[in-house]
Amino acid sequence: MSDTAILLMYCPDTQGIVTNITKFLTENNGNVLYLDQHVDREEKQFFMRVEWDLENFAIPQEKISDYFETLIAKKYGAKLSIYFTEQKPRMAIFVSKMSHCLYDMLARYSAGEWNVEVPLIISNHIDMEPVAKQFGIPYHVIDITAQSKAAQEEKQLALLKENSVNFVVLARYMQVLSDKFIQHYSNKIINIHHSFLPAFAGAKPYHASFERGVKIIGATSHYVTANLDAGPIIEQDVVRVTHKDTVNDLVHKGRDLEKIVLSRAVYAHLQRKILVYKNKTIIFS
Repeated sequence: MSDTAILLMYCPDTQGIVTNITKFLTENNGNVLYLDQHVDREEKQFFMRVEWDLENFAIPQEKISDYFETLIAKKYGAKLSIYFTEQKPRMAIFVSKMSHCLYDMLARYSAGEWNVEVPLIISNHIDMEPVAKQFGIPYHVIDITAQSKAAQEEKQLALLKENSVNFVVLARYMQVLSDKFIQHYSNKIINIHHSFLPAFAGAKPYHASFERGVKIIGATSHYVTANLDAGPIIEQDVVRVTHKDTVNDLVHKGRDLEKIVLSRAVYAHLQRKILVYKNKTIIFS
């Protein structure tokens, strides 16, 4: 397949946006492969994702962003991003002691399902090092305590910069990131957790929900913000349970959901199909 470019943008809704963009691409020999749009009528905002073939495109790749900034962003007051499929994103995985999400992502990565590089895994425990070795990925243990948090996060950020990491996935990483850390990767840190919050907070949510006799359990994946577990939601799913299910059944079903929901969220991010507006996401089909 030839290389493609992807435009993600949003701006105040007005007439002629799609026409002008497709006309510009056509006039420069760009073959449109994908186009999806959405209008938020309450916010009066227009959202769009368009992908086109670069094989015969008349504008050099390094100048495409400048053209769109001049011809589209300034004209429509748009916020936009340009991505190129030839440039593989570089993903760092943060993990603690649970392996289910880590294994699922690394299996998809090693099978070639995802257009991504995984240059390193960071953890606050040694437990998952054998998994990293199994997949041939460098593993860094950086212990975190209340006293060492700031200094250790600086080490983490240095590793991410050294490895040219574009985004971070928290694969059940049981640490709260500082606001300073999050600011370095705004809308580029993806988290996963059970959907019992806020009703069943704490270390044993499955036990608490079992005692309450819940009938559904779920998982939520979202971008990380300074407000704990309140960032823009990317993906969610649920499964029904009954009185016949034990606590172990709930844990098993919950972890299955967590890895599936997290992988869906990561895939959408890799496909450049997510636009964040305020504290919500637009997920293009």
